[in-house]
Amino acid sequence: MNVPANLLYTNDHEWVRVEGEFGYVGVTDFAQNELGDIVFIEINSVGKSLEQNTVFGTIEAVKTVSDLFLPIAAEIVEKNAKLDSNPELVNSDPYGEGWMVKIKFTGTPNLDSLIKPEAYTSMIGA
Repeated sequence: MNVPANLLYTNDHEWVRVEGEFGYVGVTDFAQNELGDIVFIEINSVGKSLEQNTVFGTIEAVKTVSDLFLPIAAEIVEKNAKLDSNPELVNSDPYGEGWMVKIKFTGTPNLDSLIKPEAYTSMIGA
C-alpha cells in the first residue's frame, strides 16, 4: 500500500494535503483497494463550511456506497470536476488526479487529531 509521507490521514481512510490556508482531501490507496472499482462520486457540499468528521459526499463502488468524511473543519471550495466523468481516477491515482475536494481552513487547522504516515501505515498493516 502506498502511504505518502507528505499527507495526514484519518481512521476513516481519508487523507489531507495541507498547502498554506488550503488543503486537498481524498481517500487513501487502502480505501480505494477495499472499495474496489469506483463508479460514481457525489459531492454536493461545495461552498459549505463543515465541521471535522462531517459527511461531505459519497463514493460508490461496484459493491458498496460509503460516506466521505471531512478530516478537518473547513469550507469546501472546489470539487474535482474530473471525477464526474472519470471516477476511476480514485482507483488509479488516489493521491494525485483522484483528489476529491479542495478546502479552505477556517482559522488555524488543528492537525493534532490527524494520523501521521508512520502510524497510518501501522494501522493498515502495510
